[in-house]
Amino acid sequence: MEFKPEATAEAVAQAKILLVDDEPKSLYALQQLLSQLEQNLMIAQSGEEALRLALKNDFAVILLDVRMPGIDGFETARLIRSRERSRLTPIIFLTAAADEMASMFRGYEVGAVDYLMKPVVPEVLKSKVAVFVELHRKTERLRESEEKLRLLAAHLISVREEERAHIAREIHDELGQVLTGLKMEVGWLAKRLKDKDLIDKTDSMGKLIDSTVQTVRKIATGLRPEMLDDMGLVAAVGWQAKEFQKRTGIRCRVKLPPEVKFDIDVSTTMFRIFQEVLTNVARHSRATRVDIELTVAADRIGLDVLDNGVGITDTDMSGKKSLGLLGMHERALLFGGELKITGTAGHGTRVTVSIPLKGKA
Repeated sequence: MEFKPEATAEAVAQAKILLVDDEPKSLYALQQLLSQLEQNLMIAQSGEEALRLALKNDFAVILLDVRMPGIDGFETARLIRSRERSRLTPIIFLTAAADEMASMFRGYEVGAVDYLMKPVVPEVLKSKVAVFVELHRKTERLRESEEKLRLLAAHLISVREEERAHIAREIHDELGQVLTGLKMEVGWLAKRLKDKDLIDKTDSMGKLIDSTVQTVRKIATGLRPEMLDDMGLVAAVGWQAKEFQKRTGIRCRVKLPPEVKFDIDVSTTMFRIFQEVLTNVARHSRATRVDIELTVAADRIGLDVLDNGVGITDTDMSGKKSLGLLGMHERALLFGGELKITGTAGHGTRVTVSIPLKGKA
């Protein structure tokens, strides 16, 4: 049996078109005319009914009669445009008042993309509606592709975090144990040696092993801080700020809430964003102080980081080297959050992150 994926996709992607007119005969004529496009035609006989439908559906285009009792076409269009879901929906006005040029301008003012006089020319109307249907389909395909890419990004981030945690545990446990055992063996050997040169050599080996242990701990912590898993996000942010100040010399003033246990994925996301912010401060800001505040509300967790550096510019935020900033935005978006970056020349940069809490762990 031959499989035709394109035909299946086409059947699913039938666009919705809203026809609004208080005259049943006009609605019937529009339905008959546009039925040839084989799309999902929905009708409304008043502005109120059109608003209810626009609240629940995403339309490729709305054909709206100007003169209707109650809420007329202009007010209906204005209300449709005022709602987030339908603010970009194309609206084509239909009117029999051919001599009312002023009403045409008013129509464009409330968001109409076109203005057709009754009786409409069938070929013209079908052509215009077909264009908006095709644009709607392309927009939907782009939205689906964007959603798939975002899901893929979420999966890759999750896999990477799991792999980093696994490698960190392996390094800390396996290699750490081997080095500890090696240190004990060298100590045992040193107690039984009489030759000074050999004793000095074992002492040097012991110090080298201690240095290697510290390096292993540093690598493991960089991959996945134990504090984040064991003590939570609040403690991890405080610890990271202290480490950053010790490493860079940039003073950190930290304001933290009482410790609360969050979902581990949310904690990881916020912590990784915080790490990236501090990395950008160290590399680009030339700051001497950073103010850090972590806040927790009933339904959201927020992070605010303000430095006193040179200030980020619009060019910096949109340049080729801004992949780190893009990564922070994507991490926040994966959990329905938002990230804002603002900068003032000579007065520093502020990064604010807000992520909703679906439930504390």
